[in-house]
Amino acid sequence: MYQIQVQKDKQEEKIYKTGLVYDPGLTDRLYDNGAKFSSEIVEEMSPFLSIFLSWLLPMFIFILLGQMMYRQMAKKAGGNSMMFGMGKSNAKVYVKSSDGIRFSDVAGEDEAKENLTEIVDYLHNPEKYREIGASMPKGILLVGPPGTGKTMLAKAVAGEANVPFFSMSGSEFVEMFVGMGASKVRDLFSQAKEKAPCIVFIDEIDAIGKKRDGQLGGNDEREQTLNQLLTEMDGFEGNNGVIILAATNRPESLDPALLRPGRFDRRVPVELPDLKGREEILKVHARKIKLYEDVDFAKIAKMASGASGAELANIVNEAALRAVRDGRSAATQADLEESIEVVIAGYQKKNAILTDREKLIVAYHEIGHALVAAKQTDSAPVQKITIVPRTSGALGYTMQVDEGNHYLMTKEEIENKIATFTGGRAAEEIAFGSVTTGASNDIEQATKLARAMITRYGMSKDFDMVAMETVSNQYLGGDSSLTCSAQTQTAIDREVVELVRKQHEKAGQILLENREKLDELARYLYEKETITGEEFMRILNQ
Repeated sequence: MYQIQVQKDKQEEKIYKTGLVYDPGLTDRLYDNGAKFSSEIVEEMSPFLSIFLSWLLPMFIFILLGQMMYRQMAKKAGGNSMMFGMGKSNAKVYVKSSDGIRFSDVAGEDEAKENLTEIVDYLHNPEKYREIGASMPKGILLVGPPGTGKTMLAKAVAGEANVPFFSMSGSEFVEMFVGMGASKVRDLFSQAKEKAPCIVFIDEIDAIGKKRDGQLGGNDEREQTLNQLLTEMDGFEGNNGVIILAATNRPESLDPALLRPGRFDRRVPVELPDLKGREEILKVHARKIKLYEDVDFAKIAKMASGASGAELANIVNEAALRAVRDGRSAATQADLEESIEVVIAGYQKKNAILTDREKLIVAYHEIGHALVAAKQTDSAPVQKITIVPRTSGALGYTMQVDEGNHYLMTKEEIENKIATFTGGRAAEEIAFGSVTTGASNDIEQATKLARAMITRYGMSKDFDMVAMETVSNQYLGGDSSLTCSAQTQTAIDREVVELVRKQHEKAGQILLENREKLDELARYLYEKETITGEEFMRILNQ
């Protein structure tokens, strides 16, 4: 930068500043014109100070801001100092309470409660077991379909034992950063040992306990978490008062190392309740609502065949809601019966208007099912028939109720069931000479039963007692896959078709033999829209 000072007189003085211009002859011209030169020495900055100001100071400022943000987030996370709580177990702890869940609040699972009562007794009286040298299982695995009460049973054990109860889901161990899940496992077991005797409950353990297949590109975080869990279960003695409970719907997917003796020593099945169990479960949930005294729980339990504990609780709640909608102060038997239909088939469709012909076809279809069922000695009696459309898509349905519990089915009983499924289509063919799309679900159920007879139950003449199909995920609906050659599959398909056709013909023959009753009952159902089993049998036996 050049500065040129020009003074014309004493009062006026001007200073001109100019940038650096490349002009080799400039200096000589300035000398020739009498210009005076002066210079100021500017000291250069030291290299250390330059590095400090340009690199170290900004880094220090960023680190300071990061520490301040970290402390603020740690305070909000409850003071956790492990990566904002990511490596720390966030298990829910249920401590001793007077209003906790007890075994009396869990009904319909007597065998499971009997298995778990021993755990409660051990937590109360460990010396009794130590004297004889016995030790409790380190881990107990609760397996069963969804809604059967596995989590409630685990809480009931803690409530009966009156000890701390650590509850955590298997998915909560899986983190974005590798190693965080294993850190959570270590922290959970560290807390459990401090509060022993206690119970550690891991729900949906299959989220971290799946079989290790060794394939490349697997989930390293999940496998490290599983390895840490296996190590922790081996890392404490069986008599230190820490009992591990776990629940899953998919026991077949768990790693064998997790299920070996010394880890999960005992498996407790929590199955769907039987008739007596359903009645007890209904009574337990009915304590929470107001009911009329004439409610028959045994009848409701029969109608709710195959329902889980969660579904039964939903049935009771739906009955209470229906009573409120109708302006009653307590629920009736009719409310409970209607709530079963709501859970099974959905609510009644108020805006579904069928034409007269469609309504008549549905009436014949449902009476066809009921009539074929009633004329077969091994079929369950009819409870209710309706042609009121439901939100599930059903235009009508026939409710059958089994008398008592059935754990085995004969070949004849399965064939009768298939004939009952085909009765609706057979009635349409006889009454109208044509078929509709209303039998789609019947066809699916009949085909499923016929295929199971041949591939799983050994009820085939050609294949004898050879399993042609394997079933996985038995507690989640069951995924089946054929394990046979293409030629055998063709033969199976041929036999399935022949079996369903034979039962379809049998259903048609039954309806033809009772054609007058078919017409009379269909007309009666068409007019009434809903009839009971008693009304159906009264007209049939006239």
